[in-house]
Amino acid sequence: MAVTGNGTSTGTGTGTASGTGTVNGSGPLAGVRVVELAGIGPGPFAAMLLADLGADVVRVDRPGGGGLAVDPAYDITNRGKRSVLVDLKSADGPARVLDLVERADVLVEGFRPGVAERLGVGPAECHARNPRLVYGRMTGWGQDGPLAHTAGHDIAYIAVTGALGMIGNPGEPPAVPANLVGDYAGGSLYLVIGVLAALQHARATGTGQVVDAAIVDGTAHLTAMIHGMMAAGGWQDRRGANLLDGGCPFYGTYETSDGGYMAVGALEQQFYDTFTELLGIGDRAPARKDVARWGELREAVAARFRTRTREEWTAVFEGTDACVAPVLSLREAPGHPHLAARGTFTDFGGIVQPAPAPRFSATPAVVTMGPALPGAHTGSVAADWDVPALLPKEA
Repeated sequence: MAVTGNGTSTGTGTGTASGTGTVNGSGPLAGVRVVELAGIGPGPFAAMLLADLGADVVRVDRPGGGGLAVDPAYDITNRGKRSVLVDLKSADGPARVLDLVERADVLVEGFRPGVAERLGVGPAECHARNPRLVYGRMTGWGQDGPLAHTAGHDIAYIAVTGALGMIGNPGEPPAVPANLVGDYAGGSLYLVIGVLAALQHARATGTGQVVDAAIVDGTAHLTAMIHGMMAAGGWQDRRGANLLDGGCPFYGTYETSDGGYMAVGALEQQFYDTFTELLGIGDRAPARKDVARWGELREAVAARFRTRTREEWTAVFEGTDACVAPVLSLREAPGHPHLAARGTFTDFGGIVQPAPAPRFSATPAVVTMGPALPGAHTGSVAADWDVPALLPKEA
């Protein structure tokens, strides 16, 4: 079956983008309360993941907004949350946050080191009100070290860990992998892992703790296997010279006749044999283990891929063990037959978006609310969390 890439989805979620629905009562984290101090990037994504898994996430937004210039109605990283407005710089702002903290299991913040303390909502103040609280801190450089108080973004964090230097073609600048490797893989996911581990500890001991999730630490941790390969002599410390970095001709991408691309990952011998046979070079492909002839093999593979369109090659390899797939765009991905069949993407509130992951057999996670608009849930949070002080003072 050819990939049509029509951007449709098998998801059946309903709701509005305004995020005025009810709190998700399903998912493995149902009953867990999370306070998120509004930020940008990895912090909101981590809190979204907790909300996807059923946690009751209350985002504390500041009056007037802030962060990236994205219409809040389309900020998917705020889906499944509720929002209240609190000015942490006002006289009673910190007290309102601490009222929430007293009733929470987790707090997530992404300020520079020392900022939460200056605002009066640092770990000491929060643990004084709630000793069981898991205090999750999301930064790029971490809470200490020479760069801890300097500004930065994903690209700088992954640069110093060696991860960025691994990506791209030899002789060319490193390729920028959006902000997926640092912000989300090395940042958000490690924060969530740390929060859940600390939450387990808090429930077992009654004592909370601070989770220092630094993007540099998480990203470096992601390179563990590569460091092992390098120590064993199986990885060269340069781009485009290794098995998994595009240096290998049977692990990379190739252009098709219509300007599309196919991704090849035929590492094992049996998969490679299937790949070369279906590609049509099985009888003349150079020996795959002869690294000296990898250039010749790459040229042969590239020449064959240029003879057909991406859709035609997709049809050739579909359903086989050749480990070949079309390179799709973000808009095309939801229409891929396998992803559509699994409901990997869902259409909720008119926005096509990734569905919650991973999946659970007993406590399925679902999207129940669209992005939380700033301050839209003050009333419901004040009632559900028993914090009436959140409500505006009557004139």
